[in-house]
Amino acid sequence: MSDVRSAITDAVNFYGSATPLELISQFGSPLYVYNENVLRACCRDLLGLSSHPGFRVNYSAKANTNPALLKIIREEGCVVDAMSPGELYMERLAGFTPDQILYVCNNVSPDELKNAVDAGLLVSVDSLAQLELMGRVNPGGRVMIRLNPGIGAGHHQKVITAGKKTKFGISLDALPDVRAILEAHNLRLTGLNQHIGSLFMDPQGYLDAMDVLLHMATEIKASGLTPELEAIDFGGGFGIPYHKYENQPRLDLKTLGEGIHSRISRWSAENGYHGRFFVEPGRYVVAECGVLLGTVYATKSNGEHRFAGTDLGFNTLVRPVMYDSFHDIEIYRGAGAPVSETVVQNIVGNICESGDIMAHDRELPLIQEGDIIGVLDAGAYGFVMSSSYNQRLRPAEVLISADGTPRLIRRRETFEDLSAALM
Repeated sequence: MSDVRSAITDAVNFYGSATPLELISQFGSPLYVYNENVLRACCRDLLGLSSHPGFRVNYSAKANTNPALLKIIREEGCVVDAMSPGELYMERLAGFTPDQILYVCNNVSPDELKNAVDAGLLVSVDSLAQLELMGRVNPGGRVMIRLNPGIGAGHHQKVITAGKKTKFGISLDALPDVRAILEAHNLRLTGLNQHIGSLFMDPQGYLDAMDVLLHMATEIKASGLTPELEAIDFGGGFGIPYHKYENQPRLDLKTLGEGIHSRISRWSAENGYHGRFFVEPGRYVVAECGVLLGTVYATKSNGEHRFAGTDLGFNTLVRPVMYDSFHDIEIYRGAGAPVSETVVQNIVGNICESGDIMAHDRELPLIQEGDIIGVLDAGAYGFVMSSSYNQRLRPAEVLISADGTPRLIRRRETFEDLSAALM
């Protein structure tokens, strides 16, 4: 396409047979756009991490639950986890079967646990209180527990999910209490899992955490706490390079895959284990297959600070506000051509909050009114975390199919949707 700033999407023919301006004209602004070929390639990269027969790529659906994308992920051979009845509903809609769904929940009600049990799912609980509740809901049944290995990782304190400061997981010193609850309700402990955090870019921390969990699994098996372990889940947090225009290195999947494969193969042989091993990438699967498009409606300067005002409020993508997250920006213009000269600018939205900033103090080609802005790597934690704050409508979602043609996979929200709960 070769536009004002479009090298990243140009390199993969992201928009297929359409242009961003044509997509906005047809489907409206703002707009989530996904690329099927990019999504399938990410799935295949992850499935290639290990050839061990028990290895599973367990997509963390909270990253993006659009059924059209879930269906592609299922077709590629991934399994999936659910964290709520709503996610379970969307996964079933996409064709996942109970043996392909792991229920990983946190602080849920008896009704929610029962819903998952009745669906035939293996359920992971992450506290003694939830284990006790599971025993009352499903006495004599199977259960998985989430352990806190004491190792945390992530790009922001809010996404670190292990260690002493997180709400997740059962501490190792609580295992005697776990045994007592299992025995009281005749529960069968059949799975162990952990999750150290989100967006790691160095494989070693993840591999170290795998060692911890496998060691715990060995100790737990030896203690007689579980005679029939069938699932070991190492969690996720696989990072992607958000700073693409700065040539940020990718996560080294070769090193990660070699480490994963050697560990699970060796541990299986040593322990006579024939069950499943899960990794839980969510972001890595879908982040790079998504771009959020929006339109520039105003430009201005306040003193030395230049602003490009768009319809990309934090109601459409909350990550920059919630996590101080960085997303690369592309600029598309009718009859546009690459521009190398840059100025410092702020890309802001239309929400009545001073923190409504999509990109802060960025060196970019001068943005003009009428330009289309592309926020890269928005496929994960984008639409799923969007809102109708200020009563603005959630965007539509479009899939660029493998043959390059665009297809609407979620319509734009309507005013009637906003008032549906009142009807």
